Amino acid sequence: MGNALTNIKRILSNRNTVTILAVLLGVVVLYFAYNMRVKEAIEPVQVPCAKVEINSGTIITEDMIDYVQISKKLIKKSPGIITNESDLIGKRIDDSSSIPVNGLFYTDQLAENSEVSSIFKDIKDGFTVFTLKVNFNTTYGNSIYPGNYIDLYVEGEDDNGKLIYTKFIESIKVLGVVDQEGNNVFGGTNSKDNEPAALLFAVPDDMFKLLRKAELVGLTIYPIPRNLSYTKNPKATEVASTYVQNLITVRTATIPDEDL
Repeated sequence: MGNALTNIKRILSNRNTVTILAVLLGVVVLYFAYNMRVKEAIEPVQVPCAKVEINSGTIITEDMIDYVQISKKLIKKSPGIITNESDLIGKRIDDSSSIPVNGLFYTDQLAENSEVSSIFKDIKDGFTVFTLKVNFNTTYGNSIYPGNYIDLYVEGEDDNGKLIYTKFIESIKVLGVVDQEGNNVFGGTNSKDNEPAALLFAVPDDMFKLLRKAELVGLTIYPIPRNLSYTKNPKATEVASTYVQNLITVRTATIPDEDL
């Protein structure tokens, strides 16, 4: 026993031996540390994903949620990924977002659930909500969503009885799509089948009056959807036809300010 201890001490007192042992120990530590990191990075984690396509304005319910496994590394690289179902149910998809089938959920795509009437709280001073009557056909089979930018066209006759059909208002944002009871059309999994009754816009007061006058003088207003690029890069909302604007002005009276 004594000889064995003596031999061990002799080996440990040798610098070359100690260096070799230190290197081997370091290699072992690095090996296990590397394997732990690799395992952590590739170890799959179950996260919620969309079972169906979920459109903007939709309130998320349990039956819309499925699950998929992704690596922890992906979650670390994308901290906005939602990993718990409890953080989803009851939340609303933001007006500018939609979730495709099997798509992951991100925090910046969600908003707190609220009634349609809550959109009025963010309307700027000097703006008024305009309600445009629509149906399933005039919204192109429910293809116009809150957050979309669209154009408004008018149809009617001029003073000589000739047909008018032209762009009237350019680049107008849809605030809401509601049914006859005022409920959000895109509030469930079968939202594409819900019947829309009106589109809601917020427009400057002068434009609101112009749109109402257009309806009152017998012009029919139609919403015309555009592509995704049109919505992502919206232009200023403005009157696109001075001809129609002048036609409406001629057919209506202006009340002096002192009589208001």
